[in-house]
Amino acid sequence: MFIDKAKVYVKGGDGGDGIVAFRREKYVPEGGPAGGDGGKGGDVIFRVDEGLRTLMDFRYQRHFKADRGVKGRNKSQHGANAENMIVRIPPGTVVIDDDTQEVLADLTRHGQQIIVARGGRGGRGNTRFATPSNPAPELAEHGEEGQERWIVLELKVMADVGLVGFPSVGKSTLLSVVSAAQPKIGAYHFTTITPNLGVVDVDEGRSFVMADLPGLIEGAHEGVGLGHEFLRHVERTRVIIHVVDMAGSEGRDPFDDWLKINEELKLYNADLEKRPQIVAANKMDMPEAEEHLAKFREQVSEVRPDLEIMPISSLTRQGVKDLLYRTADLLDQIPEEPVLEEITDLNERKVYKLVKEEEQDFIIRRENEDFVVESAKIERMMKRMQLNTHDAILKLARTLRHMGVDDELRKRGAKDGTIVRIGDFEFEFVEGSSYY
Repeated sequence: MFIDKAKVYVKGGDGGDGIVAFRREKYVPEGGPAGGDGGKGGDVIFRVDEGLRTLMDFRYQRHFKADRGVKGRNKSQHGANAENMIVRIPPGTVVIDDDTQEVLADLTRHGQQIIVARGGRGGRGNTRFATPSNPAPELAEHGEEGQERWIVLELKVMADVGLVGFPSVGKSTLLSVVSAAQPKIGAYHFTTITPNLGVVDVDEGRSFVMADLPGLIEGAHEGVGLGHEFLRHVERTRVIIHVVDMAGSEGRDPFDDWLKINEELKLYNADLEKRPQIVAANKMDMPEAEEHLAKFREQVSEVRPDLEIMPISSLTRQGVKDLLYRTADLLDQIPEEPVLEEITDLNERKVYKLVKEEEQDFIIRRENEDFVVESAKIERMMKRMQLNTHDAILKLARTLRHMGVDDELRKRGAKDGTIVRIGDFEFEFVEGSSYY
């Protein structure tokens, strides 16, 4: 089975917690703080492995969670960082954020990798909070939560040559006679419903990979028929061999078929119109094929006079060798990879912005007699702080006072005993005090 699209959940490991600890050595009666920091959580990394060809593994495992960092230890010992989780993916995989639809990476080469979910930082131990005014703080932080999100993986077949054309024009038969591939062949439409790859050996030690892609129909660029399931694979190819049924089977017009397929390619991706193309005029062993070919050449010359048209018969192998030689020559003249909008630096890119902070990055609203403070900054800080010590409460109170929350609450009418809610916590407002 060929799986070319998958949706997976990834989560970086949480950071380890920092701890509160103090020196307890003999002859050190008043030892200072000795709580170590927690370790960093593991990252989830997608790495290209050229030994893979499909996204089949993601059919059975859809959740990937890295380990959390180790908790800090006493004697100021740092908790161990967690190991990164390496997830292997096939070359040609596009990584997309499911929420934003942003393309995070286009991975084509063996060993390329991207961090899709970063692990959280470890929490700081009380050693980090020692100051001259508070040399022995009872204050530590929880580890930061790891990044989590849903990722969509789309596989685009990595092939040098792509066979395109309407259903039943002979693409699978052509691939079967020029390579060891054994695609399904039948006298009905959409015999091929997944891409088939074959290695074509040409004399003089030259070879290339050819892909027999599912047949196109009109409206494919909008998803009609196999639509996008087919078209995404064409983008990878360096040369397009457009197979046309020159015998006019089923009463079809070869020139009209050629125009429609090219239009679908252009509407899906304008760059495909510029991709080198050879027309393989197939089924030349059939009656009236010669007459149709002459008319086809005349019609094409008015639209695209430089287009190469090579008569072949996949059944009798007439002209097939000449087609392969010409394709190999054309591949030698163009770059090994098509021009893609590829993110080459992946996670190495860093963008720095000068952000002017808002004068007030919190909102206060009233619910009956209580006040509710909403602030992403404050809630993040409270999530990391271990609010079970006097020092932690003091630090929170100082932060709220510096941000202007105290003054704003007074303006809104907060008095002694008023309940103030921040996230999942409730505090009692005390007028004139340095903390709630």
